[in-house]
Amino acid sequence: MDDDWTHHGKVRAREAEGVMEVVVDGLTTQAKYYKPLIYEFFRKAWRGSRPAWGDFNVEIGMEYVGDPPWLDLDNLAKALLDAIKGYAFHDDAQVARLLVERRSGERERIVIRVTKMGG
Repeated sequence: MDDDWTHHGKVRAREAEGVMEVVVDGLTTQAKYYKPLIYEFFRKAWRGSRPAWGDFNVEIGMEYVGDPPWLDLDNLAKALLDAIKGYAFHDDAQVARLLVERRSGERERIVIRVTKMGG
């Protein structure tokens, strides 16, 4: 993938070879914080593809430094799926595979990878 990132505030995204990546810099324990932040990015800055029909694979990684934050991954996943709905896919019922993980990283951030399944 090349380095064609679209930036707006703490959010950046890119699309290449059928994969959409969205990265949010920083972490908070309030999952509801992410939905308006990502929604605003897509509304104001994103000029990528329109949402598609079909099944999708979504991987969400919460990367942290030091001790992991106290954050329910299921709440985080719901907020993030709601935020990208209408941009990556039409409805979060199209998510056929969902992986959400907390992992140690070099910086605190959320990484979302959306891949259409079945070519």
